[in-house]
Amino acid sequence: MARRVLFLFLFSAIIVAIIQMTAGIREKVAEARYPYEGKRLDLGDIKIHAEVFGETGPDLILIHGASGNTRDFTFSMAEKLSTRYRVIVFDRPGMGWSTQPPGFGGLFDSRPESPRLMADILGRAAEELGVENPIVLGHSLGGALAMAWALEHPDNTAALVMVAGVSHPWPGDLHWQYPVNSSVWGGNLFVPLLTAFVPRSYINGVVEGVFAPQAAPKGYIDHIGTGLSTRRASLRANARQVNGLRPFIVEMSEFYPDLTLPIEIVHGDADTIVPLAVHSVPLSERVESANLTVLDGIGHMPHHTNEADVIAAIDRAAARAGLR
Repeated sequence: MARRVLFLFLFSAIIVAIIQMTAGIREKVAEARYPYEGKRLDLGDIKIHAEVFGETGPDLILIHGASGNTRDFTFSMAEKLSTRYRVIVFDRPGMGWSTQPPGFGGLFDSRPESPRLMADILGRAAEELGVENPIVLGHSLGGALAMAWALEHPDNTAALVMVAGVSHPWPGDLHWQYPVNSSVWGGNLFVPLLTAFVPRSYINGVVEGVFAPQAAPKGYIDHIGTGLSTRRASLRANARQVNGLRPFIVEMSEFYPDLTLPIEIVHGDADTIVPLAVHSVPLSERVESANLTVLDGIGHMPHHTNEADVIAAIDRAAARAGLR
């Protein structure tokens, strides 16, 4: 009996070691293929990756959504905006090349960072870059950070641009992977399996699903660096931030009517990931300074599928804020 138990223990240990080793190899390959291209700002307790485009014009901050990184905006939009804005693109804490705040992200810790905490951290990074009175654009989960940014820095935020942004509590449950990957047991057992063995075809299908009913632009999947998002630490960080988001949104949304800065909202009516009726419609109704643009038949990625509409919203926000 003792020998059988010992054999099972050793066999399990070998399997775990193979999984972790394979995950580590895939992570190293992804990091070598997609190195950081901007600056890693050392804030003392955390490092934040930022890319800056342009030198003149109003400051414009771009914050990506769930499972993303700076490459979502550097694919096309940041360069186009750099002729009229100084564009700062951040990796959210725990994603891309940004680390997590101290006390978060441990193997036996399932606590999520709040949008206010992440907005405060990115605000500190923005100060390091000399940013003043920025326009802050948030896509999807990044929209929650944009709203938190305005609540945290009401006197030093020129305007907001919400692109299919999360702003209000949603009904129902999230996809089962979020509670599993954010849990202690799931983060330690299931996440390494995903990192080690999830096939590229599956990841490509997920990306295409995010763009539906439109298609991802040619070259986008190769540019975005999905391997960065499937690293163990990034999978856990993203899952915890998404899974723990709703209570923070409930608390934040009570203060939205106090906001007076210009808010431009762009949202597709075919978005099933962050539904228009749940988020952007009530935001436009509750905040007097909000202006909603609805895109017919457009899904969750209008900053790619309808780039001109999003850039027009940024320009309106700048004009309304007196920056143009």
